[in-house]
Amino acid sequence: MLRRSFLAASAATLALVSTTALAQSPRQITLTHSSPANSHFGLAAITFKEVVEKESNGRYRVVIQRLDNEREALESVQLGSQEFSMGSTGPVGNFVPAVRALDVPFIFRDYAHARGVVDGKIGQDMLKDFTRRNIVGLAFMENGFRHLTTGGKLVEKPEDVKGLKIRTMENPVHMSAWRAAGVLPTPMAFSELPPALQQGTVDGQENPIPVILSNNFNQLQKYLYLTGHVYSAGLLAGSQTFWTTLNEGDRKIFQNAARAAVKTNRDKVEADERDGVAELRRRGMDVREVANRASYQEAMKSAMPDFERQFGADLLKAIRDQK
Repeated sequence: MLRRSFLAASAATLALVSTTALAQSPRQITLTHSSPANSHFGLAAITFKEVVEKESNGRYRVVIQRLDNEREALESVQLGSQEFSMGSTGPVGNFVPAVRALDVPFIFRDYAHARGVVDGKIGQDMLKDFTRRNIVGLAFMENGFRHLTTGGKLVEKPEDVKGLKIRTMENPVHMSAWRAAGVLPTPMAFSELPPALQQGTVDGQENPIPVILSNNFNQLQKYLYLTGHVYSAGLLAGSQTFWTTLNEGDRKIFQNAARAAVKTNRDKVEADERDGVAELRRRGMDVREVANRASYQEAMKSAMPDFERQFGADLLKAIRDQK
């Protein structure tokens, strides 16, 4: 009798200990991004992780994973199979088409202009639209302004790009703009780009300095032209399925982490823009200033009427006029 009582008490104690341990176990959260750990997205992801874990007193544990296919990551967030993703807005237009208006060439004057738009009413209204797709648009991030690179052929003026195969994101705005300039746009996932450059499948590509730098594209391309033709925004997205399980206090933790991650992201972009060109030159890349950027804008302007039909002339004017 005593033995049965002892065993019952032991079992009850073990059950209590197990339940307590389970209650104290951190909830694991997955965040993916498509860049190296020391990149503008990689460092932002670390900041996000640190803020979430600190402000939740360890109740959440953020696991950072690299996933090169950004569309796949966003689809996983939408389906609720992962909690967060961070990356460029390249595939985002497939979910919220209005975001593609941010990709119109030469619509932004500089970083202050672009950030004013995405942080202001225009950008925040775009973020709200994600809820209809089971996605929480937490914040706009950035890759930076995109620049052209080529391997063997030197481009000295917009006419020189005619007939070149240039890798673009799977983004119809980018493709239309380059097609207007006479390029043969070749869309492909970012993970496919390095072998395509090595094998000569494409003649060049276009990306911001932070991406060119962190992915060592200087080893694959000879020339860099500072065209600054498109501002490449980024997105920190969350799963609506996950978000609905959070109370207001925990939502605030993730929102605070998002704001901190955006600051880290932009600080790194600014540092790469400031120091990256010199570093790429040091690595042997032939970096060409583009004195007449307006000539590239002129080369792409035949695509503008279609962009105005897609996004509305009023929206594009509002973006341009943002102070």
